[in-house]
Amino acid sequence: MSFLIDSSIMVTSQVLFFGFGWLFFMRKLFKDYEVRQYVVQVIFSVTFAFSCTMFELIIFEILGVLNSSSRYFHWKLNLCVILLILVFMVPFYIGYFVVSNIRLLHRQKLLFACVLWLTFMYFFWKLGDPFPILSPKHGILSIEQLISRVGVIGVTLMALLSGFGAVNCPYTYMSYFLRNVTDADILALERRLLQTMDMIVSKKKRIAVAHRTMFQRGEVHNKPTGFWGMIKSVTTSVAGSENLSLIQQEVDALEELSRQLFLETADLHATKERIEYSKTFQGKYFNFLGYFFSIYCVWKIFMATINIVFDRVGKTDPVTRGIEITVNYLGIQFDVKFWSQHISFILVGIIIVTSIRGLLITLTKFFYAISSSKSSNVIVLLLAQIMGMYFVSSVLLIRMSMPLEYRTIITEVLGELQFNFYHRWFDVIFLVSALSSILFLYLAHKQAPEKHMAL
Repeated sequence: MSFLIDSSIMVTSQVLFFGFGWLFFMRKLFKDYEVRQYVVQVIFSVTFAFSCTMFELIIFEILGVLNSSSRYFHWKLNLCVILLILVFMVPFYIGYFVVSNIRLLHRQKLLFACVLWLTFMYFFWKLGDPFPILSPKHGILSIEQLISRVGVIGVTLMALLSGFGAVNCPYTYMSYFLRNVTDADILALERRLLQTMDMIVSKKKRIAVAHRTMFQRGEVHNKPTGFWGMIKSVTTSVAGSENLSLIQQEVDALEELSRQLFLETADLHATKERIEYSKTFQGKYFNFLGYFFSIYCVWKIFMATINIVFDRVGKTDPVTRGIEITVNYLGIQFDVKFWSQHISFILVGIIIVTSIRGLLITLTKFFYAISSSKSSNVIVLLLAQIMGMYFVSSVLLIRMSMPLEYRTIITEVLGELQFNFYHRWFDVIFLVSALSSILFLYLAHKQAPEKHMAL
């Protein structure tokens, strides 16, 4: 009876997660597209539902909700379904919709979709060869074989996003990185933009007048046709045609300049608004957060370097370790086990909420940037694939943030994976991503004033 109650709780939560994923699909991703494939919508929502269920099971593990046997069963079921979606279903439909957009392959699109899926499976399987990710005794169709490879891709993605976010967050929030922009700078650039637009209009008028004059003279309709006419038009030019081609080249150059001036004007307006916003109370709060994240970024880069150099992986979760150090330093009586449970619950909850929110915001921006009416289905499936791998790898890494007594079922379900490898791999990719982001933002920040002066 208790198993049925536990299962009803899990099914109800999955239905709610599925509904949220469905609404996010309709209201955010596909709100500007009338053509929708329901299979894409269902796959995205199911992937989101089972991804969130894994996080729910982590919280249930800490709080002791549901029976241990029920949690173990739903962990196994959840992992099997999410791996089935990520390894078999989503790649096949990505290949199917890619082939559907190619007219020459319409008659045999199912066959070519299978060929693309087999190609994906080959590279997906070969991905595990260079990494020490699991014990060789596992079978070829075991959960460990699949989740180990999904974990490599997901941890790499997480580390790339974390490294860039740790650097970009203080760069975005801190007013220190804002260049000084005045109303005079904006007015001068807008004046240049208006002058450029006037020059474009005047030159296009000259071209239009010249074409009308040529038409009135009959120089357009009386042009010789055929092969000899083409030779004659090349060897003999109409009076003023060279001037027209030169004017057209000047118009093209001015239009390119006007685009650059428009983008620079919009950038100056955005910077001016950020300067005004930084003077408000909320802006000062985010500026303080920027300094905090700067310290966190430096500390994270330092710790990642130490972990890589000394091949170090923590054995105790950071909450318990931090409480033990504080208690020993202050010399007070404190129930470390009791409070580590509650603080771990809060910490893991914050990590889960921020991970889901941050990833959905990033996916939405990415979708709007590159999607079109033909490619939207493929891109949504790619986002579902990224989202599922990201959340599966999050479980691998969040496991280290939990006290030892709450890792038991998660470790049993995930199998004999080389968990230490994933943490070292995360540190390596995070360090490369953070340092690359620092270099990129430094060059962009340095080049911005020079570009403004050049314009």
